[in-house]
Amino acid sequence: MPEQIVEPLIKRLAVLDEKGNETVTPAPSLTDEELKRMYELLVLARTFDQRALTLQREGRLGTYPSILGQEASQLGSALASEKGDWLFPSYRESGVYIALGFPLHMLLQYWAGDERGMRVPEGMNVLPVCIPVGTQIPHAVGAAMAAKYRKDRAAAIVYFGDGGSSRGDFHEGMNMAGVFKLPVVFLCQNNQWAISVPRDRQTASKTIAQKAVAYGFEGIQVDGNDFLAVYKATRDAMAKAKEGGGPTLIECVTYRMSDHTTADDASRYRPKEETEKWKARDPLLRMRLYLEKKGLWTEAYQKDAEAHATAMVDEAQKNAESVAAPDPKDMFTYTYAGLTQRQAREIKDF
Repeated sequence: MPEQIVEPLIKRLAVLDEKGNETVTPAPSLTDEELKRMYELLVLARTFDQRALTLQREGRLGTYPSILGQEASQLGSALASEKGDWLFPSYRESGVYIALGFPLHMLLQYWAGDERGMRVPEGMNVLPVCIPVGTQIPHAVGAAMAAKYRKDRAAAIVYFGDGGSSRGDFHEGMNMAGVFKLPVVFLCQNNQWAISVPRDRQTASKTIAQKAVAYGFEGIQVDGNDFLAVYKATRDAMAKAKEGGGPTLIECVTYRMSDHTTADDASRYRPKEETEKWKARDPLLRMRLYLEKKGLWTEAYQKDAEAHATAMVDEAQKNAESVAAPDPKDMFTYTYAGLTQRQAREIKDF
């Protein structure tokens, strides 16, 4: 008798609507101070992002990928992690680093071309920026397998975009995680565009979340511009993973409001009307409206939050630009465990 084919049922989670009102799904239990800290981190991430874009245009940073519009997906998920968990970002996750308290000046240092900016501080379980699309996914699965073998109460979370879901690394990682029931959360920021390739040319699936069904575990679609929904979905998935419940694929439906990177011009392939529609779904605006309804937001509070964020970014920029230039020999020293014969000859010229 053939096995019954079950139509995949994908849950969709939203806590706040675009006006900051709670939906039928209750908001996670958070104190007023926790809510305000979340909002202030959103303001900081937006401020950092805008400054990085400005510095790039001035020639003080290299190519930079903006996170404009995706802050809720990044900060909401990162804040749901706990000490001991492992985070594997791709190249568009400045918000993840900011949420974890990664030194801001080191982020600017990295995007200025100095690899020392990704020297992760002791005790912070976040991996360096991963530029190649999707290659960090098997790494996260491996970390999750190690945690399971060691019986650590820890989970891994790996970030990638809708374009990354087309990579072999994605399918290999998902398959292995499902087979071994590993404590890992796959977080796809579906921002609708993989450079100039739209979501509907990336996959024929109605959702990216449903791809989890083929690998034997849960997939959930979340409003990626809803900070509280992302936080709740990730917190629940991480807790399930640590209790032996296996992996989860979270598809955060969001939008890349800016160009793919500062080397791109999205107006060449993306209609302006589409971007304008998504502006009303701005994650910062939604969280602000929610706090205002709870009596936690005022114009004075907004000015204070912006002033504090600007001061932090000013200090970070000052520190980043005062760091001594790296030793050119580092190009050779850290490529292999030891110098090759060719490197040994070439290093003499420095």
